[in-house]
Amino acid sequence: MGMRSALYRAYETVLARDLKVRGPAPCHIGVILDGNRRWAKLSGATTAHGHRRGADKITEVLEWSQESGVQVVTLWMLSTDNLERDPIELGALLEIICDSIEELARDGRWRLQHVGDASLLPEWVGLRLNAAVESTSKATALHVNVAVGYGGRHEIAAAVRAYLLAGIAQGQSLEQVTEGFTVEDIAEHLYTKGQPDPDLVIRTSGEQRLGGFLLWQSAHTEFYFCDAYWPDFRRVDFLRALRSYAQRERRHGR
Repeated sequence: MGMRSALYRAYETVLARDLKVRGPAPCHIGVILDGNRRWAKLSGATTAHGHRRGADKITEVLEWSQESGVQVVTLWMLSTDNLERDPIELGALLEIICDSIEELARDGRWRLQHVGDASLLPEWVGLRLNAAVESTSKATALHVNVAVGYGGRHEIAAAVRAYLLAGIAQGQSLEQVTEGFTVEDIAEHLYTKGQPDPDLVIRTSGEQRLGGFLLWQSAHTEFYFCDAYWPDFRRVDFLRALRSYAQRERRHGR
């Protein structure tokens, strides 16, 4: 194990040096934290233990991101589909998520923002998330979006609804509201309003799909799929993702 660790550290050093030569890091990274339950099953542990091990990984990844020059990280911690899980498992998962976000808030380095529909969450979860987010309002380091109760289709539908309601509230008819409707109007009502779209999305566990993550924002995003389950995600895996991103020629549809 000592020899393997030394080799990994040497490899990390080479990757980090190579990235400095290749140019700037992505500004915004999205991360799909996948594989906690499968990691637990493979390890003979409880599902709750798998989720807690996954939560313990978050601070490391945020530190790696900040060291690399990333400015925004969006962490998909709970989807709208996850809300349909067994109530006992869901309750334990929500408790772990709240504990994790509160720990990030106490750290003091990260500015947190909840991304998702709080109305879909139990009231106690919304209260804890809001308190954690508000306590970080003066943090100036990495901006961290915590996606809890998040679904891409749900977000787009909510953005369109918010745009229409805003126009009607100003006294416009439905015809007037829709007449000049543009894609920019949707962007202005997304959860991530005012933020750059993600340059890179990383998904762990070997699954090669977005599953509804940042559907609108990821039109020109690069994707990196890692075989490691989220609790086993290492710095070398993170650096490989950045290297893969740096090697690509981004055309943005042109």
